[in-house]
Amino acid sequence: MDLITGTYDCKVDAKGRLMMPAAIKKQLSSILPDGFVLRRSVFQKCLELYPMGEWQILMQKMNKLNKFKKKNNDFIRRFTAGAKMVEVDINGRLLIPKDLTVFAGISKNIVVASAINIIEIWDKDLYEQAIDDAAIDFADLAEEVMGQDDDDNGIS
Repeated sequence: MDLITGTYDCKVDAKGRLMMPAAIKKQLSSILPDGFVLRRSVFQKCLELYPMGEWQILMQKMNKLNKFKKKNNDFIRRFTAGAKMVEVDINGRLLIPKDLTVFAGISKNIVVASAINIIEIWDKDLYEQAIDDAAIDFADLAEEVMGQDDDDNGIS
């Protein structure tokens, strides 16, 4: 999977359909027919759109967890809760299921943002708030995450 780049302001229609931005569709053109999985984010009040190939890689990793450990079963159940297979229709629209719309607080105005190999879908106001909240600590976070001197923990 190639990396996905870009952040786009979009709208959701009354039926919960998102017109995928042209730049995103172009980046995903070779994998659009494969479909996607849309799920709740673990850390944020947004949705994560996984290309099917990325989802399958992640599920293969999770399948290696020992399911006889309660915490592993609990994690798998919570991680996959509400996950839905979705497709981009011939008009370039993605239907966001109602339960996921409610979880993410999506109204009409949204942001579609790349997150390396997946796409985040945010209510615009919540996205702006998350960016504003993170800006305070971003310099420290950037140094901690990316400023390591070895190849295993960061890029420098």
